[in-house]
Amino acid sequence: MSAASTKSAFEGLGTFYLGTPVDPATGERLAERPADAPVLYDAADLTTHAAIIGMTGSGKTGLGIGLIEEAALDRIPVIAVDPKGDLGNLLLTFPDLAPGDFAPWVDAQEAQRQGRTTDEHAAATADLWTNGLAKWGQTAERIQRLRATADLAIYTPGSSAGLPLSVLKSFDPPSDALRPNADRWDTDLYRERIEATVSGVLALAGVEADPMQAPEHIFLARVVGDAWAAGRSLTLADLIRALQAPPFEQLGVLDVDTFFPERDRGKLAMRLNGLLASPGFAAWGEGEPLDVARLLHRQDGTPRVSICSIAHLGEAERQFFVTKLLTELIAWMRQQPGTGSLRAILYMDEVFGYLPPQGNPPTKPLFLTLLKQARAYGVGLVLATQNPVDLDYKALSNCGTWFVGRLQTERDKARLLDGLEGATPGGLDRSTMDTLLSGLGKRRFLLHNVHESAPQVFETRWVLSYLAGPLTRTQIGTLMEGRVETESQGNGAAEPVAAHQASQVADRNETSSTGDGGRPAIPGDVPEVFLTTTEGSDGTGLTYVPMLLAHAEVPFARKSLDLDHTASTVLLAEVDGDAPDFENAEPLASKPTTETRPHDGTAFAPLPSTFADAGSYAKWERALKRWLQHERPLTLFQHKGLKATSQPGEDERAFRARLADLARTDRDRRKADLRERFQKKLDALETKMRAAEERVAREASQASQKKLDTVVNVGVSLLGAFLGSRRMSRTTVNKIGTAARSAGRMRKESDDVARAEKKLDDLKAQYADLDAELIRELEMVDLDAPEIQPLETVEVKAKQTDMHVGTLALAWVPYARDADGRLRRA
Repeated sequence: MSAASTKSAFEGLGTFYLGTPVDPATGERLAERPADAPVLYDAADLTTHAAIIGMTGSGKTGLGIGLIEEAALDRIPVIAVDPKGDLGNLLLTFPDLAPGDFAPWVDAQEAQRQGRTTDEHAAATADLWTNGLAKWGQTAERIQRLRATADLAIYTPGSSAGLPLSVLKSFDPPSDALRPNADRWDTDLYRERIEATVSGVLALAGVEADPMQAPEHIFLARVVGDAWAAGRSLTLADLIRALQAPPFEQLGVLDVDTFFPERDRGKLAMRLNGLLASPGFAAWGEGEPLDVARLLHRQDGTPRVSICSIAHLGEAERQFFVTKLLTELIAWMRQQPGTGSLRAILYMDEVFGYLPPQGNPPTKPLFLTLLKQARAYGVGLVLATQNPVDLDYKALSNCGTWFVGRLQTERDKARLLDGLEGATPGGLDRSTMDTLLSGLGKRRFLLHNVHESAPQVFETRWVLSYLAGPLTRTQIGTLMEGRVETESQGNGAAEPVAAHQASQVADRNETSSTGDGGRPAIPGDVPEVFLTTTEGSDGTGLTYVPMLLAHAEVPFARKSLDLDHTASTVLLAEVDGDAPDFENAEPLASKPTTETRPHDGTAFAPLPSTFADAGSYAKWERALKRWLQHERPLTLFQHKGLKATSQPGEDERAFRARLADLARTDRDRRKADLRERFQKKLDALETKMRAAEERVAREASQASQKKLDTVVNVGVSLLGAFLGSRRMSRTTVNKIGTAARSAGRMRKESDDVARAEKKLDDLKAQYADLDAELIRELEMVDLDAPEIQPLETVEVKAKQTDMHVGTLALAWVPYARDADGRLRRA
């Protein structure tokens, strides 16, 4: 594309401004102003993943930060894993470019070495950044737009320095749809999540265990799998107790003690207990849950750049965290619809040790899964490392883009060339590539993209973020100051309804606790169930509290919305007088497990008389249906511009993220259609220009020959006149006449050349105009950012006649008394 409009050339959505081309032979930039000849990278190409390889000092981090900046400007969310602490520099963006903004972040020691005060050094740095940006065609407005477009945050798992991130909450079972017996059960994903969870825990405990052979891994995988299949959450304490008292008798055909002896189980239990008892372990359970959807988008749909800083962690802890993150990313990814556009990026600033050619850390199979499958879901991986030998060969071959900077040794270069040969369709000119790699300097990279016809060398652009170097935990805390409380308030859940309900029941029964007694007599026509408990299985210390258990299937249908959905509603409600309190009822995720008989030795709270009247339940069923119709409609979000409506169960964050995907896919499609339409016209003009160039050359050649012939003819004729008789012969006169006519034809040939050149110039002008028109139309194909625009809502009420109440029964709910004598759910 022509650079007719510098701004358009690198500001177009869907393209990343990486730098400017460099002549590999001379090392000179190909344009005096870098922005006049930008190196643009199609965002969609990143779905085939990328590797950034370069030694320390090659400019690898600057390239990575620039790439993330471009993604954020294009409203593409990024999860960046930062083992070194450099990526936090993305938050050092100063639209005013004022010295005071740089002052807290400049290196005081460097200022002292240069004989400057900190303020003087900050002023010089501000000038450096201002001039650097201007040189690359960028302004402070671009920095402001970066800050306005994306939400940037630094998470510190296992630490409260930045935004804490709770990793242990991901011991919760996967969603119902991903568990056995579900309609959408994904066997491979379910197995991978179990394996990754167990591998991560064992890595954190410093235990290397093969998932297919190690008794430690197989035993814990069985414990986790059984619990998740039943919908139960797990804690590290649960795993320790399972090692001490196995909840099953056999593994395969062998009994547990033969397969995994008690002594070995005890050693593993001690390791895990030491981990649980360590002072820093509690931090792993604090903060926001490790939820990929939350890391990619805010609740209002704003795309995020979530930097997961792990520089403060030990190697085992890093492996544990990255394992859990990749597991959650794969689970999230497989629940997304397919797309050909770039939906999200996972950036790893240093992949050494996580995807090695030898060995099998728990992160390796997860990375390979992503590299093979993520493209279909629009998820792109960018893996950075210092040496090509740090990456598994299969991983390199699955990267469609390679950014190669200066390498440390000839061995590294040879290894890289081997990888490029294997990853390049149709082979590779190894000699040429070797020459290109040998001449790379700082901030110079070889860009090899399988979607382009040839590799090129370029110099990276000036980044918008100030590169202050690796950030300390104190500096991260400064950047996130005030954000911790905001994030926790904005994303934290309110008091669970179950706890609120338990408190209400406790308050209601505290004054009548002395009236607790035996089981009340219930007529045979009154439905009665007993909820199960995991505490006090012998009934000692338990009190059954009467509540109404209701389970209803509620169909919602509306043809105009293409809606046909049935919601399952399960409630535990108190009965106040003779009316159930459905408004404050406790919603349950699924119908609870019940028993037909109570445990021996349990006490019973007083039973309101209406519970024992069979006629009450028919009345309550009608009241339940009315309440569900009027108070619990199905509320859906709508975006009329994209003609999109949220799906049942799809929250605002997920819907807005889907809107962004729809808009981006539509934008990419329209741009592709435009390019295809214009390309036909441009190709036709190129054909005409080639023909015109050939005609100019032909006419110029003919004119040159005519000129030579005319000069020769005139010269011969005049020479004959001078050397011949005093009176010119008729022949001589004729020759002069012929020469004169040749001169006329020569002038005509010159005119033909001029006309041919004018036609060529006209074609070139048409080509430039058409190219400029394409740029203008591409500029009009903008991303309207529907994910941050106001949404409309629509309510769909169910018909009472379509509802089916499957259960409406007296439910005895077990409660236990705590140390203060108050009741709580058991």
